[in-house]
Amino acid sequence: MPSNPSHCCRVCGLDHEYFIWGSEGNLPTFDICECCGVEFGYGDTHAQNCIDIRKHWMEVEGAKWWSYKLKPEKWNLENQLKQIPKEFQGPDDLKLCAELKYKK
Repeated sequence: MPSNPSHCCRVCGLDHEYFIWGSEGNLPTFDICECCGVEFGYGDTHAQNCIDIRKHWMEVEGAKWWSYKLKPEKWNLENQLKQIPKEFQGPDDLKLCAELKYKK
């Protein structure tokens, strides 16, 4: 589990180990997530945006890493999705993950 949910991408759940939306949660860094490619403060401002981007990233892009050279060797998408802050989670996240595993 991440040290702080505020460190995790609202789209893919990657733990960035720093406050991607500032320590108060209202000042985004505008950095790019190296996993899903979302820009903090642009694509992840509302829960539905995050759910829609996540669905596209998983269904269309196959959950491919934006910075593929940084992908951990033993990366686990399901565990990472569980780190998404609760208010940004989608009802079908783990189902999409299971379907993605089935397609591979």
